[in-house]
Amino acid sequence: MKKAAFHTLGCKVNTYETEVMKSQLKEHGYEIVPFHEAADVYIINTCTVTNIADQKSRQMLHKARKKNPQAVIAAVGCYAQASKEELERDETADLIIGNNQKSRLYELLEEYEAKHSRQEAVCDLKHEKSYESMFLTSTEDRTRAFLKIQDGCNQFCSYCKIPYARGRARSRALEDTIEEIRVLAGQGFKEIVLTGIHLSSYGRDLNEEKRPLLKEVILLAAEIPGIERIRLGSLEPNVITEDFIIPLAKCSKFCPHFHLSLQSGCDETLKRMNRHYTAGEYYDKCELIRRYFEHPAITTDVIAGFPQETEEEFCETCAFVEKVGFAEMHVFKYSRRKGTKADTMEGQVPEPVKTERSHKLLEIAARSQQNYLSWYQNREVEVLTEDEIQYEGETWRCGHTKEYVKCLLKNCGANELKTVTVTGATENHMLLS
Repeated sequence: MKKAAFHTLGCKVNTYETEVMKSQLKEHGYEIVPFHEAADVYIINTCTVTNIADQKSRQMLHKARKKNPQAVIAAVGCYAQASKEELERDETADLIIGNNQKSRLYELLEEYEAKHSRQEAVCDLKHEKSYESMFLTSTEDRTRAFLKIQDGCNQFCSYCKIPYARGRARSRALEDTIEEIRVLAGQGFKEIVLTGIHLSSYGRDLNEEKRPLLKEVILLAAEIPGIERIRLGSLEPNVITEDFIIPLAKCSKFCPHFHLSLQSGCDETLKRMNRHYTAGEYYDKCELIRRYFEHPAITTDVIAGFPQETEEEFCETCAFVEKVGFAEMHVFKYSRRKGTKADTMEGQVPEPVKTERSHKLLEIAARSQQNYLSWYQNREVEVLTEDEIQYEGETWRCGHTKEYVKCLLKNCGANELKTVTVTGATENHMLLS
């Protein structure tokens, strides 16, 4: 039996696609082993969102080659799509598989075995309108399943390569989505995480008489027996309207965890980024969420040191994120990406300044997270239990609240919904019960 090992970089969409590829190889007789073990095939599902992501993608390919020089090495996904020529020059990868081609993994492995020559499947996604059919039949996890329902992006933020790596926005058919959720529920999954590259645009490209939007997917998923929680991936602020929020607030299975991409709290910086909202509009969306949910988790991404960002603009961002009070903030230093509009802008911010600004944002993030977690003290929370972990010399069961806050508890198994009272928190932001 051949052995295959996977390594996934990047987003939750990649996580889902990796699980589908694993499932595909299992069906054809492969044994899936951990990446650190010896394998006949290594598949790296790559990312290209930053220069560091590119670097990590190359490092993992070289690591796989070093682990087994005779193995078949496959570079799959966004870095393979956006940097095919680099991979060809590098010569580490035997298979170069772009986006919208991942479902062909087994077929391309067979072709490589037959021809013993590099196989490439990287199509031009500029005008691609079809959604790649992928269906998850099995996965190692049994608690939370990621479900990709959308691919591509039409936003063209000035710093971002993803529209070039993923193509234009494309949505999965509603009936396919609901059918896969039924299958996952039948396998015992209690929580579904709906993901996409630009999830907020789900359904807008479908040519159906009554186009389903994201809200419809959530409400239909909530009707499926066995599904207890529906969670969303990253959203754009423009999807947050009363028409969207009110039905979700009435849905007991919906998880009030909203990851709303911000990137900057300064209007001038947002314009240069080609983001389609102002800081004031973003704040209004946060207030709308809080009007209908008692203690929602609003999380975000912020970029430090975007081109031409002045000290005054940065201070505006700091004041804004303090005002919002995020449950969690992911802070990134601006990463210059060749082929994007921001790469050609004058006024590139020096690296030491970007580092200093990111540290300031991280300090604000830590305070905001602590303030958010303090609300839970002595309150009851519902936890979906997952893995066992060690904490202070004892074995605890770890799980997540609906707001995606980690919580430690005792005397339970995995994949159970437990209501517990919070008694404190750990130094690394986990609730204790």
